[in-house]
Amino acid sequence: MVKDQKNKPKDDLCFQQIEVFIRHLRVEKNYAQNTIAAYQGDLNKLLRFVKGRGMSQWRDIDEKTLNLFVMELRHANVSNRSIRRHLSSTRGFFSFLLSRGVLSENCAKTISSPKLGHTLPKTLDFEDLSRMMQPKSNRLEELRNVAMIELIYSCALRVSELVGLNINDLDLREGFVKVLGKGAKARFVPVGKGTISAVENYLIKRPVCENSALFVNQKQMRIGVRSVQNIIKKRAQDVGIKVNVHPHMLRHAAATHFLQSSHDLRSVQEFLGHKSIKSTQVYTHLDFLELSKVYDDCHPRAKK
Repeated sequence: MVKDQKNKPKDDLCFQQIEVFIRHLRVEKNYAQNTIAAYQGDLNKLLRFVKGRGMSQWRDIDEKTLNLFVMELRHANVSNRSIRRHLSSTRGFFSFLLSRGVLSENCAKTISSPKLGHTLPKTLDFEDLSRMMQPKSNRLEELRNVAMIELIYSCALRVSELVGLNINDLDLREGFVKVLGKGAKARFVPVGKGTISAVENYLIKRPVCENSALFVNQKQMRIGVRSVQNIIKKRAQDVGIKVNVHPHMLRHAAATHFLQSSHDLRSVQEFLGHKSIKSTQVYTHLDFLELSKVYDDCHPRAKK
């Protein structure tokens, strides 16, 4: 069974090379913190595996070794999605070592990733969302929670994007918000009138403090991701929603409702901040018939 490496040998060359790669992702590639943490955990797990087989350097690894590593992951009941991520981390790391002359080839490129089943993300009806966005009182905490839910749904935000918002990122007069997405890529998203009203109600009661964060906790510190997750889960339970609701369901609901109304896949892609339209297709559970409809409406070669 593969276990995370607890005592990392900081004087070990292989470990140091992982650290250099992680610094490269953070400083030069500007990867998101969650992505960096995933890469680091995956590579440390691989390092422990190869060290356990007496290998002292990355060039000792071949396809057979990586296949054994994948087999170990399977025996540990690691999901196909996680195995794909492990292999992606390894390919990226080995490509980096190849560019630095540490390796002469990237043996990870020839390892096939396991296929994924087409599991669709769960969404919420607008009626359920409306109940979650209905304020129960004028208390600061209540107005803040409503404003957070409104913003996630109105702007299809990731929870990390929500907690990263600063007051200066909002332009309520013009009706848009500047969002810092994955890879520190900024996008400007329109904000609906109802959401503007909810945010204004919150800002009126928001305590004056030095913290520039839009949403703060009782200690006037930037609210955390886990706190937002717990708030949304509890609020859904309080209004009688039976399923386990998390922030990403609100983002998906926003994308789904937008797509159902507009049938404009490209606009939804921009709305979500997706780099690839393939990600948008999966996210909004478009089937081939829906794609064909967009194609027929938009492509010059389509049958009109």
